[in-house]
Amino acid sequence: MTGPKVNKVLQLILFFVLFCTNTPSIKLPLLKAYFTYARSVQVGTQRGFEECKYQFAWDRWNCPDSATQPKRLRRATRETSILHAISAAGVMYTLTRNCSLGDLENCGCDVSNNGKIGGKGWLWGGCSDNLDFGERISKQYVDAQETGQDSRAAVNLHNNAAGRTAVKATVKRICRCHGMSESCSLQTCWTQLSDFREIGNYLKIKYNQARKLDIDKKRLRAGNSADSRGAIVDAFGHVAQTELIYMEDSPDYCRRNASLGLHGTEGRECLQHGADLTQWERRSCRRLCHECGLRVEERRTEVVSSCNCKFHWCCRVNCEDCSEIIVKHVCAKKETGEGYTFRKRIGPK
Repeated sequence: MTGPKVNKVLQLILFFVLFCTNTPSIKLPLLKAYFTYARSVQVGTQRGFEECKYQFAWDRWNCPDSATQPKRLRRATRETSILHAISAAGVMYTLTRNCSLGDLENCGCDVSNNGKIGGKGWLWGGCSDNLDFGERISKQYVDAQETGQDSRAAVNLHNNAAGRTAVKATVKRICRCHGMSESCSLQTCWTQLSDFREIGNYLKIKYNQARKLDIDKKRLRAGNSADSRGAIVDAFGHVAQTELIYMEDSPDYCRRNASLGLHGTEGRECLQHGADLTQWERRSCRRLCHECGLRVEERRTEVVSSCNCKFHWCCRVNCEDCSEIIVKHVCAKKETGEGYTFRKRIGPK
């Protein structure tokens, strides 16, 4: 659930609180809870979407803004599965962190295990991140949009839960030593959220391993009947909660398809050189260009900026113009001409 869609869901929840609840004693606490958590939900959803863009920056599908449009999310593809999972993870992560920081009312560290033996030589203590709270509130907000009982709703709910599971699967145990001269004869430990980048890395692996559901279409056509629900239950029977699942094959992301909101890979930048590139990044030109029937075009841009500035009393600054050639590689049609160079200025003169 991302972009404009999260605002729609929050508006629906607010509408319910304002107009579908007649008891003031219920309405006021619900309104207060809505405004307390809504900001964290929005920030968390955006966090998930930004991480999605990072993880897929050098893939044919690069988590474009168009992917968050409601009509795009109706397709139960592998890409939709990661969108649901990573946005649900972002919401749970943000709620959990804000809770532990004391930014939310009636919520704080998880101290339920403090004082208990955790293992050999260590006890639970300190301020553990409140994962139970983050998961519970995230589920209430993120899952609220899935009101149907069809297979697509079931798949979306499963992937939402898989995203929240990723947050729990990547938590770290932080410990502090005690004893004479910090001999570490005894440790106090607590749980702490990992950096969200680790959660993104975890979910990218799950995306690559995502399973396509094999649902009995004849039983599924029964609509919301017991037979249809039975087909869904059977299909989910051997799927672990940690796995991402989908029902429809992905379209060809190499090609532009306006009806599906796909831009294709023509004009996309790829990476060829650099000491710090990962193997995935080094193969981006082959993946985005060559394997999509395009060629790699080198484009050189001369960037002019101010440099060697000197201050003269009083009060003048003189700068020289320095130029630098920026080389980029982009995917282009095979019949396109050679690369080109143009000159532009940035910064003050």
